[in-house]
Amino acid sequence: MEIVGELINASRKKIRDDIKEKNHEVIRQVAQDQKDHGAKFIDVNAGIFVGKEPDYLSWLVETVQETVDTPCCIDSPDPKAVEAALKVHKGTPLINSISLESDRYNAMIPILRDSDLKVIALCMSDEGMPYTKEDRLKIADKLINSLVQNNVKIENIYVDPLVHPIGSGNHLGNEFLKSIETIKREYEGIHTICGLSNVSYGIPKRKFANQVFMSMAISKGLDSAILNPLDKRMMANIVAAETLIGKDDYCMNYVEAYRNGLFDFN
Repeated sequence: MEIVGELINASRKKIRDDIKEKNHEVIRQVAQDQKDHGAKFIDVNAGIFVGKEPDYLSWLVETVQETVDTPCCIDSPDPKAVEAALKVHKGTPLINSISLESDRYNAMIPILRDSDLKVIALCMSDEGMPYTKEDRLKIADKLINSLVQNNVKIENIYVDPLVHPIGSGNHLGNEFLKSIETIKREYEGIHTICGLSNVSYGIPKRKFANQVFMSMAISKGLDSAILNPLDKRMMANIVAAETLIGKDDYCMNYVEAYRNGLFDFN
């Protein structure tokens, strides 16, 4: 499971203030904590700073990479902000994201074309958010084929079928899970990713619901997720789920996690 650490996001009030004040020490510590808890990418988002996003986003990239050798997930729909961040990024980042929404697609495809960049392909189009497996697959197919035709490697594509709140319809969780399973089966080498916590919006004990849904999604082929790696129970569920579906040779990851205290809950 490739974890994208979600905590350096300007939509979080404390982080917003730290970004605005360019508080290096706080941003560095949040980046380090996420890497230490298993993040493979560190998400950086400065989207609320309209007109200043390119400056803040490139500053975030530099600050994070001064501390950790982990690549960033450059989280912006603004091509100017993405290009500014790419100029200072070391290594290969993950771009979040491209979709079939005309404005976003047309802005992002020139950046991605003929590159080694990794990219999240978000199942959204000008028709809005998809709610069925079939609608998701239509968008995913168009995005995957378009990216490949623009010389983006299949293994660099991370399809996000979009998670809907389960409170909005009993079928929505299953439609997402079926989408993950079908995408993994039909597109060899492709990755799947999501921001899973949306599933629990509006219901109590959200963390518990998120943890259970993560295990279900892993069983269907989810291999990446945008989440808080400091959530110990979530990370423990991920390790256990991958072990139980046969992705952990001789349970070595599970045993190592146990020895490192991952399963010691308060």
